[in-house]
Amino acid sequence: MSLNQKVGYVFGAVYVLVGLLGFVVTGFEGFAEPEGGLLLGIFEVNPLHNLVHIAIGAALAGAAAAGATASRSANMAVGVVYLLLGVLGFFIAEDSPVNLLALNTADHLLHLATGAVLAGVGAYERSPATRRV
Repeated sequence: MSLNQKVGYVFGAVYVLVGLLGFVVTGFEGFAEPEGGLLLGIFEVNPLHNLVHIAIGAALAGAAAAGATASRSANMAVGVVYLLLGVLGFFIAEDSPVNLLALNTADHLLHLATGAVLAGVGAYERSPATRRV
């Protein structure tokens, strides 16, 4: 199993779990409201944010199951998107109607860290098809 697959499985499982735990905090109320409940006391989430976590987790785990190349591609794609989301998040006011995922500063920092790990692993480990023998 490649490093990308291992990371994809771990991050996939964590994101699915985080999405499910988010519903314990938010229920299904305020689906895409800028304000939500606090997961672990610091990460703001709403039901849409929870569904996104579940979808991303499933995509990462599914890509890991599909193989090293698919996992690397998924890790790179999700990593780059999370890096962009982390940076852009600092420019969106937390109470703005544009903040559909109820993101706060803790979320932005976590997205930057997640993006760096996923994109870094994807960039570090070349896919089997492009590896030199």
